[in-house]
Amino acid sequence: DFDSKKKRKVAEIYQALNSDPIDVAALRRMAISEGGLLTDEIRCKVWPKLLSVNTDDLPPLPGKELREDNKDYQQVLLDVRRSLRRFPPGMPDDQREGLQEELIDIILHVLKRNPQLHYYQGYHDIVVTFLLVVGDRLATALVEKLSTHHLRDFMDPTMDNTKHILNYLMPIIDQVNPEVHDFMQSAEVGTIFALSWLITWFGHVLSDFRHVVRLYDFFLACHPLMPIYFAAVIVLYREQEVLDCECDMASVHHLLSQIPQDLPYETLISRAGDLFVQFPPSELAREAAQQQAERTAASTFKDFELASVQQRPDTVLRQRFRERLRGEERTKSILTKPRTNRFVKLAVMGLTVALGAAALAVVKSALEWAPKFELQIFP
Repeated sequence: DFDSKKKRKVAEIYQALNSDPIDVAALRRMAISEGGLLTDEIRCKVWPKLLSVNTDDLPPLPGKELREDNKDYQQVLLDVRRSLRRFPPGMPDDQREGLQEELIDIILHVLKRNPQLHYYQGYHDIVVTFLLVVGDRLATALVEKLSTHHLRDFMDPTMDNTKHILNYLMPIIDQVNPEVHDFMQSAEVGTIFALSWLITWFGHVLSDFRHVVRLYDFFLACHPLMPIYFAAVIVLYREQEVLDCECDMASVHHLLSQIPQDLPYETLISRAGDLFVQFPPSELAREAAQQQAERTAASTFKDFELASVQQRPDTVLRQRFRERLRGEERTKSILTKPRTNRFVKLAVMGLTVALGAAALAVVKSALEWAPKFELQIFP
């Protein structure tokens, strides 16, 4: 019964919030399991815990002086004015315009306090999600933490680290479905179709706000590379469409860049979590390596973990993954993919979404998953 399951989950969330110390690992499980955090009221309480933001010490609201002589102001203004579709339909114009002003101030505030960060088009799509869910003051604190950790690679002066993250997409697809991988390689489609997905956490391309916040629950409980795993499972879910497409760059790019709005989100979240466990970034690193890997958020996520308390979702995920394998032996099949001098065995499980998606493997081995590489992808 959906209502009873929802009530149980709400009770578990508040039990984790009220424990001493707060059970952040349990909150991560709740954020990723079926339905995510359920309501914006709960998100206001849990999102700060997932990002280790102290809600008792929030920054003051930014003043209008931020806009004076700010090099990013005009671009931010243009992007925010174009963001009408990100606000709920039917919202009164004056309310929306007020929120757009708050959105501008939040972005400029974070950039001013962190001059090492560089604004990019699409950043406002992430910030507006936080603004609509938690309000301006808390959104400012959450976005600042997010920008210096999960989103940091997108905010470098160049796109090198963003390209590096995109380079994980094809190796993930290759591990699961070499036929789709080889087809895409033959079409020379590249990965640029997934750029807007990645840098906006899908906020720019999904029309239903419920789906956006559901994914944000998932990604906030994540290693920074989880959005690229989710991008991969979207492509894999559309396997037949891809293979039926004309094998040329324009056709395949057009198909993949038009993201379906009726995706089975809970199933895809489960698959993304499972693939992260089976094929962690360390196993894909040589194919996605770049010269300065130590500069990416994936390699410095340990700093974020050290600042967090009891955040060990990697252990949780592997335990849940093993339990699912044991519980689903009858429905499990093995896909064996030959490659040069090696075989990769992928367990393809019957997903029990009702039990919740796999929790995210993120913290404990963050440095191990993103070692310093000698290979150079970008000459």
